[in-house]
Amino acid sequence: VQLQASGGGLVQTGGSLRLSCAASGSIFGINRMAWYRQATGKQREWVATITNDGVTNYADSVKGRFTISRDNAKNTVYLQMNGLKPEDTAVYYCKLWRNWDALAYWGQGTQVTVSS
Repeated sequence: VQLQASGGGLVQTGGSLRLSCAASGSIFGINRMAWYRQATGKQREWVATITNDGVTNYADSVKGRFTISRDNAKNTVYLQMNGLKPEDTAVYYCKLWRNWDALAYWGQGTQVTVSS
C-alpha cells in the first residue's frame, strides 16, 4: 500500500491549505483514513478521521477550522484547513487502515508552515 500526501506549503496566519492523500496498491473498497501531524520536538498527534461510512471526527484543536473528506473513486482523502494558526505548523501525515485486515499504513508526510 502506498500513500502519497501533497498540498503542504507556507501560508500566513488565517490562510488556507488543502492537503491530499492518494492511496494505491493492495487496497479494496473504502478504507478508514485519518490525518495526523507532528510538530518539531513534539509527539505525533491525531487531527481527523473519516470512517468507511463517511463519519468524521476531529481533534478539539482543529474542530470548526479543518474539514476531512474523501473521493472514493480516487481513493483519496483531503484535509481542508482554514483559519490556520502558527500552532498548526507541523508535518502532516495521512494514515489508512486496510478494511479487511486492519493493517495500518502511513504516508510520507507533507510540511505545513504557518507564519505569524
